[in-house]
Formats: sequence, structure tokens, C-alpha cells
Amino acid sequence: MGANSSKLEKALVDFPEGERYFGFENFGNTCYANSVLQSLYFCRPFRENLLQYAAKLHKDADDNLLTCLADLFVQIHSQKKKSGVIAPKRFVQRLKRDNELFRSYMHQDAHEFLYFLFNEISEVLEKSEKDKLSAAQNGNISTSSQQPTPKTWVHELFQGTMVNEMRCMQCETVTSREEAFYDLSLEIEHNSSVTSCLRNFSATETLDAEDKFSCDTCGCLQEAQKRIKIKQLPKVLCLHLKRFKYVEDLQRLRKLMYRVVFPFELKLGNTSEACDAADSVYNLFAVVVHIGSGMNHGHYVALVKSHDHWLFFDDETVEPIPESVVRTTFGSTQEYSSHMDHGYILMYEIQSSDPPQTASNSN
Repeated sequence: MGANSSKLEKALVDFPEGERYFGFENFGNTCYANSVLQSLYFCRPFRENLLQYAAKLHKDADDNLLTCLADLFVQIHSQKKKSGVIAPKRFVQRLKRDNELFRSYMHQDAHEFLYFLFNEISEVLEKSEKDKLSAAQNGNISTSSQQPTPKTWVHELFQGTMVNEMRCMQCETVTSREEAFYDLSLEIEHNSSVTSCLRNFSATETLDAEDKFSCDTCGCLQEAQKRIKIKQLPKVLCLHLKRFKYVEDLQRLRKLMYRVVFPFELKLGNTSEACDAADSVYNLFAVVVHIGSGMNHGHYVALVKSHDHWLFFDDETVEPIPESVVRTTFGSTQEYSSHMDHGYILMYEIQSSDPPQTASNSN
């Protein structure tokens, strides 16, 4: 660790003075959380909004997952040294208290944690905003239950909108349902790319035989065409590669060791019908990597980009790495190779010519 530490310190000389690069202590099996939290810390707009939120917190504020996360980010940000190790004990304790899924010492899923975290902190912010509206009304006839759900800075950064569209092949009636998302879970194929996975995500699927659609217009089961369209893209796009598949014969989940190439610059013009898709370019800034042969055992690490340099975060260990290391997590061209490091969650931030800003609603 001494050699690694000196290697990092030497590399950090060229980094901005205000940046901090701290590893996280692992409390038995918390690499799934550590890797996601490191990725989110290096999502600049998320970090800046969270630090703003922390600065406005009252000392007697209720303890919840968001306040614990804010406290952790403040801890990192306010360190005098550029690097070191921090124990996210308060956050982990709160996480286990809030969700029994994360209480066991079994291997946990990083994507499940990310999904839970987004929903949990959004709910806290929504409640806070509703409470403010109720207090401002001060006896008005309108009640908080009648108010639309307020949009928080988490929504502004990570939430997109998709449309589930169904077309009856008999009467040609089209029914559609809008759905918000924090991430897109993509089916993967061997020797493919994220771009092709995104195209497949929005591809038209025919429902027939046992999968027929119940058409309200026809009043019976009919063949139908189903597709998902991306209506609105988020500022920060999280992609989850579905590397674990249930195999009926084995009665368990199997890890798909497929090679899936992901670009450092993602152009969505050919993969989405969103109104802003043609001009949307996203830059990769974090990769949560799963190391191991199965879902119930293995390890998670994070590769993050900071000021045009890539860094490797493995719990307490932090090391500078060349960009070529990121490419090794695409996977092997051989489906059954011994290569176990695979990109699992990809985080992209929309490219902007403007300087980074916090979201407009900084609850």
C-alpha cells in the first residue's frame, strides 16, 4: 500500500487543489456500496448539489440516508489531505437500518443498491419540499396531497422518461404509458456494444402465441407490437448491463461473461427518438466493475474519471490508471474465458459547453 500511496500522491500533484481522493473502508461486504458512492462523488453536479444541501441542513435535522450521504461527502470534501481512507460507518449503518436486504453479510448487488439509493433520497427531498409548500400555504384550502409531486435536483439530474407503446395488430389501436426512469437496464449479447444494446432496447417486439396482448378495443387477446421509446433523456445517464441471467436448468443466476464494448463518448442520435437525442453527446465518467464468476460472490470496484485522468477505487485502495485499463472491462472475445472483470454500471454525463452548474432546485 505504501508504494501505491506514493504513486497516487505523485499523480495528484497535477490535480486541482480542491479535489479529494479517499478510499472507503469495507465493512465485510460493502464493496457494492463503496463502488457506487465513489462513482457518485465524481459526478460533479450530484456532488455540488449534495454539498449545497448539507450546507443548508439544520443541526436538529432528522437522520436519514440522505443526511448520512451528505455527511460523508462533506467529510471527504473538507479533508486537509488530498488522499487517504474514510470509514463510511454512519452511512452503512443507516443503509442496513432502512433496508433489511443490505443487513446480511452475503454479496449484494451494486445495481440494486443504486436503485434503492436514488429512490430513497428522492423521497426525502420530495417530503422536504412538500412540507415547505404546506407551511407556505398556512391554512389554505389546498392540501399537500393535492399538490403535484415536486421535482427535486435528483430528478433533474438522473430522471428520464420512456414511453411503453403497444399497437394491436387487429384494430391498430395504439396505447401508450409514460414511465420515469433513473437508469436503463440493457439486455446484452456476446461481442456487442452498448450502442447496439440501446438500439435493441427500443426495437419493436411482436407479442403472439402465449404472449398475446389484451386489447380493450377488441375485448380479447390479440397479437400486438410492443416497443419502448425514450421520450426525454436525463443529464446524467446511468446504464445497467444485465450480466446476470437465470438459467432454468441450473436453477440459479449465471454471470454472462460477454464482451460488451462501451464508448467513452456516447452519441444517442441513432438509438433514441427523444427530441434532444440527435444533438446529445454523453461523456463516460464512471464504471462500476463486477469481478468474479457469479452474482452471489465476487467483488466490486469503481473506475472514475476526474479532470481528464482515470482512477481506480478498490475500497481503501486508490490508484491512478491509464485509460487502457478501462477498456479491459469490456470483457473477453472468448465467452468462457478466465477474464472476470466486467463493466456492470456505466455513468455518462451530458456534454455541455457551459461550466458545471447545480440543478435549479437545490432543496
